[in-house]
Amino acid sequence: MNPETIVGSEIFKWIILPLLILLARVLDVSLATMRIFFISRELKYLAPIIGFFEVLIWLLSIRVIMQNLNNVACYIAYGAGFAMGTFIGLQIEKGLAIGSLIIRIITQKNATELIDYLRSKGYGATSVDAQGVKGKVHVIYLIIKRKDFENIAKAIKKFNPKAFYTTEDVRIVSEGIFPMKKLRPSKIPIIGPFMFWRKGK
Repeated sequence: MNPETIVGSEIFKWIILPLLILLARVLDVSLATMRIFFISRELKYLAPIIGFFEVLIWLLSIRVIMQNLNNVACYIAYGAGFAMGTFIGLQIEKGLAIGSLIIRIITQKNATELIDYLRSKGYGATSVDAQGVKGKVHVIYLIIKRKDFENIAKAIKKFNPKAFYTTEDVRIVSEGIFPMKKLRPSKIPIIGPFMFWRKGK
């Protein structure tokens, strides 16, 4: 079977073509989600590159749609691809976990154990006493890397399960105290056997 016969077949029209449109939409919408995420993080070099491929893929997919206006399957694939691309893009963004968060923790229970735990793990926890509707409360401010949020949430539930906390994205952090991370051994022969420490990024 030659290529022209395949392209003109019903299988190509109603199955293969819609699948290609679906994949194209998944890819370009995922890229769009990542581009917006990178813009919000001021990654000015990555965002334009992703935007270029995003628009290129979109143009190719919309061209195919315009050439097949009587094919309902292409419309369904286009919409389904947009939905799937949005979901996948959000999962990718979550997996990248780029950037920092500020966490505000408010608790009526004594927060000494929680603060000691956070500081023992290398986090710069700042605490103040405040007055709430139901009396005195402890407020803890914490700036962390996004990838560390799950560990912090578990610690809050462990030491102060009834604590109220909120998170907020931080675009710029000039200084801060973060857990130290161990670097991999250098490949340079002279210093290869040694390990170095630096602030986690």
